[in-house]
This record gives sequence, structure tokens and C-alpha cells, in this order.
Amino acid sequence: MSVALVVDDEPQMTMIVAFALETQGFTVHQAHDGATALNLLRTRQVDLVVLDVLMPSMDGLTLCRAIRARHEVPIMMLTALAGPDQVVAGLECGADDYVVKPFHPREVALRAQALVRRGGGGAKTIEAGPLTLDLVEHVAIVGGRRLELPFTEFKLLAHLAGRRGTPVSWQDLLRAVWGTTALRGGRDVVKSAIFRLRSRLAEAGQDAVAIKTVRGVGYVMPLDGDENAGN
Repeated sequence: MSVALVVDDEPQMTMIVAFALETQGFTVHQAHDGATALNLLRTRQVDLVVLDVLMPSMDGLTLCRAIRARHEVPIMMLTALAGPDQVVAGLECGADDYVVKPFHPREVALRAQALVRRGGGGAKTIEAGPLTLDLVEHVAIVGGRRLELPFTEFKLLAHLAGRRGTPVSWQDLLRAVWGTTALRGGRDVVKSAIFRLRSRLAEAGQDAVAIKTVRGVGYVMPLDGDENAGN
């Protein structure tokens, strides 16, 4: 049985989301502020975090960064802020999904299930040149060194590595990594995630793991020795 942590300063909203998740088989912990949420994550095994953006003391974006700095658990954000800039800001903080209020509780529950499913999987790895990805433990090893990646960026890297040499459109990446093609500002969300992933690889001195842009098509991780796959 999966365990979810719901974080919202409005008790009624917390109860609504918790009930929806429980109907889909989740065990649910509740928190009404960031400090309580972080303490629960330190002491409990949690498979999913659902958090509100607009909270006093510690807002959802700050809490999301704090969670992502310590945990790879999938994060779903709930908010009334529906603009593309707000969506991108939430996902850049490390969120894996972004649901705009008002929403149907069952939609939240089903999307929560999808996030948890994508976080699981069989015992397998992907090897691509100097890169090895453990898809069970969500561990990336590049050139013998562990590369710390947020949950979403690990999934993005794994999807591209599993299709080396084949360009993947931003729509396909959105569907595979975020579980939807209807996310507001979807192209910018993917573009920002690719930029962050490239930056992390470069900071770690791992430029050998290339992610190329194929104009008018999408992104590709070239096969070894293929220098003309994109820019």
C-alpha cells in the first residue's frame, strides 16, 4: 500500500485530498505547515507528497525545494496559480506534477497513482556510454561517480538514455516524464528541465553525456561517435 503526505494549511482541503487518496488505496499522513511536513518525512516512509503552494510561514515552493534537497519522493503541487510562469516555477523547484484549483478529487487521486507507478518498476538498468542508470533505486552513475539528480530529471535522463540515437519530441517527453501532454506551458517545462539536466551534467564534469537539440523535432542523446545528431 502506498503512503502519501498531504500538506495544506486549510484543514478542509487537506481532508478532501486525503479522502480522495484513501479511496484509491493510499495511507495518508497530513500536515498543515512546512516544518511538520519535513519532520514527518524524516520519520515516516512516504511514497508521494501532495502540497499546496500558497501557505504561510513556508510556502509550497520553498517546501518543495527543501524536500527535493533531501528526498527523491514524487511531489505533486496544488495551487490556484494557473499561469505558465507559475507552473514552470513549481516544476523547476522539483515538483513532478502541478494541479490547478479547482480540481476534481478523483483526478488528483488518479494522477497520484500514476506518479507512484512511474516511481516504481522492475529490477533493470540502462547503460549508455559512461552512464549507468539504476531504474529501481533511481541512481545515476557517470564515469564511476554518483550523480545526484532530482526525481524528474532522473526520469528525463532515463527516457533519453533508453532511446539513444532517436530524437524524442517535447510532447513525448512530457507524456513519459510528467504523465500528461496537457500541462500548461508544456514546451517551456521540458525546455527548462533539459537546461537544468545539462547544467548538472556540466557541473559534474560529465560533458561526455550529451543531450542535443534537434531543431523542429525535439531532443536526443546521440550514439557514441555521432557528433551530428543535433546542437
